[in-house]
Amino acid sequence: MSNISNRNGGPPANKFRLDRVDGKIGGVCGGIANYFAIDPLIVRLVFAIGAVAGFGSFILIYLAIWLLAK
Repeated sequence: MSNISNRNGGPPANKFRLDRVDGKIGGVCGGIANYFAIDPLIVRLVFAIGAVAGFGSFILIYLAIWLLAK
């Protein structure tokens, strides 16, 4: 078993969930950060840079995750 815990100190997430508590818009970046036990700021920066550099494709990915994970 892995010793990695989520960023809130609990056991690692075994299922992706939107982070409704720490989420800014839809909780997608917070949920991804919890799942991979990383800082949500890193995930938000990746999505922001991807949205600008990818001509909006990351916005579509964000919206798809938001709609599918509800």
